[in-house]
Amino acid sequence: MRFPLQSVGFLVFAVVMLVVVPLVINVLGRNEYYYTLTLISLLAVASAGVWITFYIGRINIGQAAYALIGGYTSAVLVTAYGWPFWWTIPAAGLFAALVSMLIGLPILRLRGVYFAMVTLVSTEVARLAALALPITNGAKGMVSLPLPGPIAIGPLTLVPDFATMDNPRPAFYILAVIIMLLAFAGVWRLVHSRIGKLFVALQQNEELASSTGVNIAGLRVIAYAISSFLGGVAGAVFSAVSQSVYPSSFTTADSINFMLNCFLGGLGYVFGPIVGTFVLRFGWDLLFQTEQWQLLIYSAVLIGLMLVLPNGILSLFGMRPSRPGAR
Repeated sequence: MRFPLQSVGFLVFAVVMLVVVPLVINVLGRNEYYYTLTLISLLAVASAGVWITFYIGRINIGQAAYALIGGYTSAVLVTAYGWPFWWTIPAAGLFAALVSMLIGLPILRLRGVYFAMVTLVSTEVARLAALALPITNGAKGMVSLPLPGPIAIGPLTLVPDFATMDNPRPAFYILAVIIMLLAFAGVWRLVHSRIGKLFVALQQNEELASSTGVNIAGLRVIAYAISSFLGGVAGAVFSAVSQSVYPSSFTTADSINFMLNCFLGGLGYVFGPIVGTFVLRFGWDLLFQTEQWQLLIYSAVLIGLMLVLPNGILSLFGMRPSRPGAR
């Protein structure tokens, strides 16, 4: 049986992230890399949501709003209602998806820059709401969040209590990587399903798709809800990793970076956001030594890469795009 190149590459990537990377970090004794890679994995999950909206032909610059909603949802459920953290992960994603559906019904009729500007405003609206609502503790944020507890089935403990660990960073890293792998496997399956083919029809010509009986309004809302679900899940896990969440935890700059991750990795590839997130994050850190020139060099390199590689970094490997006509 022959396996697609992308599937083989994904399996190799999973083995490297779950087995090789922890071994290398332990040998080097650089435990701080666990936090960096955990953050990158969560940013990749949120970026995958943005990629889905690109897949239907919409420019989404508001993913940070749903990551913030997810972070606060998890924090509130854990502290105010005593929910186990593990239950709050899907709950945060579902609540973010519900909010996006209410917002998406009117704004998804917009196209191009008009839709992008409305989503850009949504991030600021979410931040102001977090500042104003009493349950979010305003500008003080929500701090000292408890670490995730154990997962047990009867006498069998599947996941130990994070609070009992000497260093929970490796456990958070494994959690973030597993969520990232599941998210991208789900997106890949979605793209290759019947709904994924309908999404391509929306991206190419909505009027033609509508004339053939496709419910384009419903499909747009579904895509936006899935996108926001991923943002909410990433925000929920981030709040647990940092044990805090503030109105400034996710800002407009983060929304723009989520979009750049997709551009740099390649809008035509499901796994483009992973590549873009890793390159952007480590590229920014490598330029730290340039001090006041860091942002200038960073921006110039990004512009150069987009001019030289309009189809993203993955186009260098001759991979087949996940959507027809990808540019």
